[in-house]
Amino acid sequence: MKFAFIIDPIHLLDPGHDTSVALMEAAQELGHEVWITLASHLSVVDGKAMAVLERVHLTPVQLVEGRWVAQSPWYQLGDRAFHPLETMDAVFMRTDPPVTVPYLYATYILDYINPAKTLAINAPNGIRAANEKMYALQFIGAIPETIVTSEKAVIREFVEAKEAAVLKPLGGKAGEGILFLEPSDRNFNSLIEVSTQQGKVPVMVQTYLPAAKEGDKRIILLNGEPIGAVNRIPTGKEFRGNMAVGGRVAATEITAREYDICAQLAPTLQRDGLIFVGIDIIGGYLTEVNVTSPTGVREIDRLSGTKLAYQTIEWIEKQRQR
Repeated sequence: MKFAFIIDPIHLLDPGHDTSVALMEAAQELGHEVWITLASHLSVVDGKAMAVLERVHLTPVQLVEGRWVAQSPWYQLGDRAFHPLETMDAVFMRTDPPVTVPYLYATYILDYINPAKTLAINAPNGIRAANEKMYALQFIGAIPETIVTSEKAVIREFVEAKEAAVLKPLGGKAGEGILFLEPSDRNFNSLIEVSTQQGKVPVMVQTYLPAAKEGDKRIILLNGEPIGAVNRIPTGKEFRGNMAVGGRVAATEITAREYDICAQLAPTLQRDGLIFVGIDIIGGYLTEVNVTSPTGVREIDRLSGTKLAYQTIEWIEKQRQR
């Protein structure tokens, strides 16, 4: 089979951390061709989605004394060609957020992949539908108390009622721009003005969950089924558990409550073509649904002895053989 990965520039990826690299390695190790491209290298010609694709060969990382170790160089580029994406068996859209206008245009181009010939992961219309913060709002029984607004007075009223809250920009990634709010903070008004761009841009505000101190759990779902999890725990004075801001990772189990949340999400994820998803759970509450380039596979495999990327590629093999 042939797999294409739409990624950020490969030289910027971390082979010991990035899930995209884990997926590419798994596809290669299972005997498939691996090709890469950038979102800026997509086109539509004669009604077909096209891309400037490069063949890539990877030297897989090795687990040495509890950490992933990569050789240098860890990849080699081969043939380069302008191909219809329908010549691929599967196309992974794994460009990191934020979901900007060029990002949206890329998903419009991917709409012109023939689904009878090629599986898009995740479906471009699903990515457009699933803002990683807003998408969770439809699962009322799973989320903490949440508002979305650009109104300073509404935010203040909510925070005063809850005594503490967390503000999240609707775009971004890796914990960027997330703020801890208390009504007594003398910077409160300024924080809201900056975050909402003077009341022009809505933000999400959620009641603060004290369980965040114990960790922010990332669960990977494959076609709606949970296949692995890792706990991300804040360190030092940082209240965010994101790995990108220094959160440490720890092995964890999926609880009965978390399995129930996954079951609530599964039909909607499947409906929207969201096959490879990472959800975030704090204290038994769903806080985000990550669909653009969910990560965590390297950490889960390292801590739990799993092979989630292989499981994902093998699932795709079965779909294409039907």
